[in-house]
Amino acid sequence: MPDHLYGPQEIGERLGVSRERVRQLTLRPDWPAPYDRLAMGTVWRKEDIEEWIGKYRPHLIEADDDEATGA
Repeated sequence: MPDHLYGPQEIGERLGVSRERVRQLTLRPDWPAPYDRLAMGTVWRKEDIEEWIGKYRPHLIEADDDEATGA
């Protein structure tokens, strides 16, 4: 998968949730629109998902920043 795209697997890993929970999240009206629908499944732009995380799961941004700095 290109670094600028997320599929359900990558989203689940990023959020720490199951693929079923990812599916549920994609049904939310505030969820980003897919970038494309491929034979292997739907993909989203990483930038769009990270923006959604910043708005609706900001604690995951802070945790991710701490890991990057070793804090």
